[in-house]
Amino acid sequence: MNPVEIIKKKRDSNKLTKQEIDFFIDGYLENKIPEYQMSSFLMSIFFSLMDEEETFHLTEKMLHSGSIVDLSNINKVKVDKHSTGGVGDKTSIILAPMVASCGIAVPMISGRGLGHTGGTLDKLESIPYFNVNLSLDDYKKVIEKIGVVMIGQTKEIAPADKRIYALRDVTATIENISLISASIMSKKLAEGIDSLVLDVKTGTGAFMKSFDESVNLAKSLVKIGNMMQKKTVAYITSMDDVLGFAVGNWLEIVECIKCLRNEIVVSDLMEVTYLLGGTMLKLGGVASSIEDGIKKCQEVIQNGKAYEKFLQIVETQNGDVSFIENIEKYPKSKFEIEIFSNENGFISDINSLEIGLSAILIGAGRMKIDDKIDYKSGIVMNKKVGDKIHKGELLVKFFTDNKSTCDIVKQRIHNAIKIVPESTKPKQLVKAYIDENTNVNFHF
Repeated sequence: MNPVEIIKKKRDSNKLTKQEIDFFIDGYLENKIPEYQMSSFLMSIFFSLMDEEETFHLTEKMLHSGSIVDLSNINKVKVDKHSTGGVGDKTSIILAPMVASCGIAVPMISGRGLGHTGGTLDKLESIPYFNVNLSLDDYKKVIEKIGVVMIGQTKEIAPADKRIYALRDVTATIENISLISASIMSKKLAEGIDSLVLDVKTGTGAFMKSFDESVNLAKSLVKIGNMMQKKTVAYITSMDDVLGFAVGNWLEIVECIKCLRNEIVVSDLMEVTYLLGGTMLKLGGVASSIEDGIKKCQEVIQNGKAYEKFLQIVETQNGDVSFIENIEKYPKSKFEIEIFSNENGFISDINSLEIGLSAILIGAGRMKIDDKIDYKSGIVMNKKVGDKIHKGELLVKFFTDNKSTCDIVKQRIHNAIKIVPESTKPKQLVKAYIDENTNVNFHF
């Protein structure tokens, strides 16, 4: 087979065979197909799309490019969650210890930031010495010991995805249903789970901007999971506003610590986290219903068991627990910039995409594969959509060591927040539920 012919075939919107997909992925992994041809291949998929059969073959190939973990020796139901990514989406940090402290095993393999969205691994690595690079043997041992683990892809798990994931981030080939589906499901199906709950984001700060696109992605993911004999369901949740208040790796960890300690109430963040957690407990058989699961999750937040489990995760994965117990110990950014409102009114819109892009400019994300992240940099919102604001009141605060970007970021954030004279309601946060049969439910 000829890589150029395969690229041309897909560029011209023709269907690829399983053999052609296998050839291209194998060639890339064996370094017989260079990155510029893989970039071209990804772009041809991006514009010409793949059908359901092609998407399944791509997922299957990426899954079997490495090992599939066997966790059958662990005498608990194994359930994980995955989010398609958003601005301020930090649910995993709270969710994993919360669900694990309710008796479900949570083998979580996460990714790094993609484009304007943050990544769970980057957030975890902002904790000094936290090790997300465990071997598969250690991965299994940690789950056996504490019932939860949070790592990145090992070299054995879906190596094709690991390389392609990083390339998509810097070649503007992220927002494609087939590529997203294959990337997510090849990792999740390899990690040893029994069931999976998906959080598919929709709106300005999501990769899928429209509700219909998000539903199509959710259906694709759910269908692949259930075809592979893993009970899979999905929610469509809004990313038209920042989730929670903090955007930026350590700042998001701090917000999660405070939620786990039950020190603050971040209503939108916890609404999504409890819903996902309740569903995981239902799929895992330790809750009679999603509502019962939510109640159990709320209990372990209130009694401190979820926070204790988080400390266990940090300690077991070699993180410095003293930074969790004393968050003021963490290094501070050189510059702390405050943005104030120029008018009285109500917040009617926050462009979360602009907030995410602004976070990259101040060092909280990557523009190139090898960019170093400044873990302490980031943005803290002071208001949510629907809140009242007075002239001169604090809107946003951001933290950075990069003085050269401060003025442009200040302007971008100002432009991202719309203030109107009349009161406005926040948009619905949870929009739909996609069940195992890919039915779309608006009441659940």
